[in-house]
Amino acid sequence: MTSGAQDISAQSPIGFAKHDHAACVEGGLSAAETRCLDEGLRFTPVRRKVLEILLQEHRALGAYAVLDRLRDDGFGSQPPVAYRALDFLVTHGLAHKIERLNAFIACAHPDEVHAPAFMICRLCDSVAEAQSEPARSALAEAAKATGFKVERTVVEAEGVCPGCAQKAEA
Repeated sequence: MTSGAQDISAQSPIGFAKHDHAACVEGGLSAAETRCLDEGLRFTPVRRKVLEILLQEHRALGAYAVLDRLRDDGFGSQPPVAYRALDFLVTHGLAHKIERLNAFIACAHPDEVHAPAFMICRLCDSVAEAQSEPARSALAEAAKATGFKVERTVVEAEGVCPGCAQKAEA
């Protein structure tokens, strides 16, 4: 990630909280442009559009949903178009793959070093990204004890988001 990375462990999860969504999208695109410029990465129009599509939602989108939106905006209709852009975004920490949903979400903290954990609403598929601490986890301790070197972890919790919980109570 960037050299100006901050500790985000105390920040609230993004996704369920009310916020200025236009600023969220604009900030995500700006952070991606800066990262790509700083790291000499090509932030092509297709990659930018895919990130914009992901930023417009706080729920994970499958590759074909992304492809449909790309097609509607005149960016092509072949699956590799979407998959290549999604792969680039995930590889460079601008998006994450939500394994449980086989879908993708824009990174809520693209300019910070972090280990994300995801809270997925089982009713509406909205996703909030929070900070996890894999270095202090039981898994990290078990890996250390056995000499296993963890390269990547995915933390996904399924439950009910505040919006769906509120609707259920009404």
